[in-house]
Amino acid sequence: MHTHLADTVSLLRDLIAFPTISEVSNLDMIAYLAHRLESHGARVEILHDEIGHKANLFATIGPEVDGGIVLSGHSDVVPVAEQDWATNPFELAETDGRLYGRGTCDMKGFIAAAVAMAPLFAEKVRARPIHFAFTYDEEVGCLGAQALVESLRARGIRPGVAIIGEPTMMRVIEGHKGCYEYTTRFHGEAGHGSAPDRGVNAVEYAVRYVNRLLELAEALRARAPEGSRFDPPWTTINTGSLKGGVAHNVIASNATIEWEMRPVQGADAAFVKDDLRRYCEEMLLPRMRAVCPEASIITEVIGEVDGLEPTTLNEARDILLELTGANGADLVPFGTEAGLFQSYGMSAVVCGPGSIEQAHKPDEYVALDQLQHCLDMLGRLGERIAG
Repeated sequence: MHTHLADTVSLLRDLIAFPTISEVSNLDMIAYLAHRLESHGARVEILHDEIGHKANLFATIGPEVDGGIVLSGHSDVVPVAEQDWATNPFELAETDGRLYGRGTCDMKGFIAAAVAMAPLFAEKVRARPIHFAFTYDEEVGCLGAQALVESLRARGIRPGVAIIGEPTMMRVIEGHKGCYEYTTRFHGEAGHGSAPDRGVNAVEYAVRYVNRLLELAEALRARAPEGSRFDPPWTTINTGSLKGGVAHNVIASNATIEWEMRPVQGADAAFVKDDLRRYCEEMLLPRMRAVCPEASIITEVIGEVDGLEPTTLNEARDILLELTGANGADLVPFGTEAGLFQSYGMSAVVCGPGSIEQAHKPDEYVALDQLQHCLDMLGRLGERIAG
């Protein structure tokens, strides 16, 4: 096994052992990565969240100048509860050229490859810095990346290129939809099920709201931009869950909807939010408050992460096409942190080992040859910016 690949597998084994599902702290994993990078001469910062439970890592190898290249990955993984795994999801298992474990492709494989290449970067990089950006809570709204970008902005640190190593089978991705996630809560008035008119059934009003989401989802099909390369080409809406009520014979006083939309353009997001606001203010709330003046509908923004907009000029895309030998760049329907880096003025691209088809599933894996392709790309990147 090639030295860098062996180091990557060893690193990945350690990273998988940190069960960094989103409700758990990632501090131990961040401290581990910080130590590894510091041992290769990187200048490392650990940036904690407001309560000190999570942290981003931002590290640099090379000169302290603007225009550096960011290698970005998120440290958190999705839960394994109620999934049927053939192996322990937090112990790396190798079978037939595949490495199994939660986070192997999404996206600790890329993080391991990037850190394994730190010695080469320390030796080669002179003309342009390499930055490592490892974030928290991507899976629940890209919270860490939002905080990281604001920190860079506040301190005037201005990298030029961002490579987000989400699993793309090493395809170069220049665009994806946004990801807007919401929780909408309905508060009505409880009562006996035999007299439904004397209460305000929060579940029934939540159902009306979901029906409105379905109508909007259909309307969005007609708003697909001409020539859209996305699949599907329009903005989508998904209702993830509807919860409420306590018993068959009790008017439900509370209900909660968790839903999302994936905009292909900002105007679609505004269209949906404006319609829902009017629908609640003009239709639902007056009927609810005619019975219970304290009735309410409150929507909490879990995360509004802009998509990665394909642009004619994109240095990140051009660099990755050169490094991978690909003939062109693609678009994907899933979201990443790339749009946040783009919003700060960086050119951004998504490219990493493994397939998104394996992400979030039991027996998640990344293939060894995918990790090798990633290492080859990173090696060529180091040579490209050597002084």
